[in-house]
Amino acid sequence: MNAPVGLFGLGLIGIALAARLRSAGVAVVGHDPDPLRHAALSALGGQVAAPDDIWAVAEVVILAVYDTDQVEAVLGSAPTEGRQCVIITSTCDPARIAALPGRCPPGIDLVEAPISGTSGEVAAGSAIFLLGGEVAAVARATPLLSRLERACHHIGALGQAGRAKLAVNLILGLNRAALAEGLVFGEALGLAPKALLEVARDSAAASAVMVTKGPPMVAGNFRAHGRITQSAKDFDLILRSARANGQDLPFARTYLHMMKDCIDAGEADLDNAAIIRAVRRAVSGPSTGADAQPDLSTENKTD
Repeated sequence: MNAPVGLFGLGLIGIALAARLRSAGVAVVGHDPDPLRHAALSALGGQVAAPDDIWAVAEVVILAVYDTDQVEAVLGSAPTEGRQCVIITSTCDPARIAALPGRCPPGIDLVEAPISGTSGEVAAGSAIFLLGGEVAAVARATPLLSRLERACHHIGALGQAGRAKLAVNLILGLNRAALAEGLVFGEALGLAPKALLEVARDSAAASAVMVTKGPPMVAGNFRAHGRITQSAKDFDLILRSARANGQDLPFARTYLHMMKDCIDAGEADLDNAAIIRAVRRAVSGPSTGADAQPDLSTENKTD
């Protein structure tokens, strides 16, 4: 590519994408509302610029911002006669993303490309893109995106990739919760967490989450690759989307409640593996008549 790639958003994912672009020999010109984040892009050899300057020089613009509001704000700063391919990697409200073409300047090709993977996996090139948009727009974006991560999956029209990402995030988050609760349960029974994790990874319960989130949970090292606050934002969007379609998600509601416990405890910016702290805080007292659990055993019972 001769022209630099524009990048709005220099958080965990944005900087990981910038690192991938720079390692592929692609020039990057970027911006973040927080000037403290600019140094990380400069350290990679990228150039910090004002939004107007990014739109002026970039033919491909990647949005790695926090949410749908920020996506709409960035697109609102685009020139009235666009020529860019705009790739939206943020986890957004699918309905609002589907409505974006009517609000964008003519000439802009929109592609939604939410990422399945942590910032560490993005930096390593092992994450995947879920793509939504018109076939021609996706074809324009795919050559670049395929150089950054291990796979691209075109799900359908704008909004469909976001819907798929929310479903994947639901499964992923509940896997984290199950792992955290299993480790805490094992600790309560007197099992060593590290040994239990090793056995679990070789068992029928094994999952990719055990590889990425198990060691941080065991070590208590919660340096962020995907923050609690970001996961809570996603699960709030998941639940609102489910309600809009007449579906309740009881496990998702419980998980969001546990993440809000972490936020209330001042852990919002920790890695989402810190959900194990919320589980540890859920200490029960001795059961008495009113709150005793029913006997669900089958021993000595008949049909």
